[in-house]
Amino acid sequence: MMIATITPADVRRALLLREEIALLDLRHEASFATGHPLFAANMAVDRISVEVETRLPRKNVPIALYDDGEGLVATAAERLAALGYTDISALDGGLKAWRAAGYEVFEDVNSYSKAFGELVESRRHTPSFSADEVAKLIADKANIAILDVRRFDEYATMNIPGSVSVPGAELVLRAGQAAPDPDTTIIVNCAGRTRSIIGTQSLINAGVPNKVRALRNGTIGWTLARHTLGHGAERRGAIGPFEGGPANARDVAYRAGVRHIGASEMAALVAQTDRTLYRFDVRDSEEFAAGHLPGFRHYAGGQLVQETDMAAPVRGARIVLTDDKGVRADMTASWLAQMGWEVYVLEGGYDAALDVGPPRALPKPDPAHRYRRPYEGTDIAEKAMQAYLDWEYGLVEQLRRDGTHGFYVI
Repeated sequence: MMIATITPADVRRALLLREEIALLDLRHEASFATGHPLFAANMAVDRISVEVETRLPRKNVPIALYDDGEGLVATAAERLAALGYTDISALDGGLKAWRAAGYEVFEDVNSYSKAFGELVESRRHTPSFSADEVAKLIADKANIAILDVRRFDEYATMNIPGSVSVPGAELVLRAGQAAPDPDTTIIVNCAGRTRSIIGTQSLINAGVPNKVRALRNGTIGWTLARHTLGHGAERRGAIGPFEGGPANARDVAYRAGVRHIGASEMAALVAQTDRTLYRFDVRDSEEFAAGHLPGFRHYAGGQLVQETDMAAPVRGARIVLTDDKGVRADMTASWLAQMGWEVYVLEGGYDAALDVGPPRALPKPDPAHRYRRPYEGTDIAEKAMQAYLDWEYGLVEQLRRDGTHGFYVI
């Protein structure tokens, strides 16, 4: 088939003007992580039939395909066309042409979410403790609560001793129960930097009465400082917001430009078939399975902020979030809005008929093709951990050079 071409300048213009575009990197994830444009989304050519209809819900969305000289574009275009996608282009010259044009190339995965987290810290001076400072507080039996904002399975694999699992979007909903004494210092940790920065700033933005600090550099920093991690913990934070938390969360979303909508506005968005609409239920998976609004896909809020490129590859699309308690949707939406998304929170709907059943999970890729994150597992070389941190420290400057992000920080 004949494939239209699009230049690197055309792609950059679409990003700057907030036009919809799905810039797809067709290599395996391990290759993708060696370098890609900021808003590129990884969709390996052999994963198209598995992933594309979930990740690109609109069949006439503009798609730009590229590789790094591997010859993957023709096959990908044929597979997409066979599935009914109609607006398919090839990036003229591929990744080499992107580099030759002088445009920035970002390493790792979830790069723009991580870059956004670094921007938040630099703009808001998000407070943090070093691993040594936290270890001393633990040893001194200080009045602290350590809240781990990763997925529960990540927390169970390795964790800061004494910490409790409170996945990111759950923080404002559960902090009042996790730290009911306002004199308790809340310490937020993840594996590296992004989720702890966003989690700490979420509690600060929502006005939690406690002192809040991020564990600087997460479990990586803990390991590099020669402290011992726990394994196999099952402590989960119970629901219990601090006083005023839900109302404050809504105010945070309002300040970020998030709009609340009802059923009629929702129907109008769905009817606009010339725009991509992502619908995400940001509660935990058990709540989703027990009953969820039809048409909504499960994506826990903290992971949605961390993995936005995986969840919503179409930059410039619209996003609607739902949550029966509101708090998680508001806090998640506040961050997506600051990342440049047009995002809405749907109010109500849970008193009508709900679908039941577990979240639909995409089959996992071949482990041989997966990028091994330097912050996962317990057998990562210290050199790789330090290199990862050094990379994150440079992201704010790289964002400035790239110039396409459109991020702001409230």
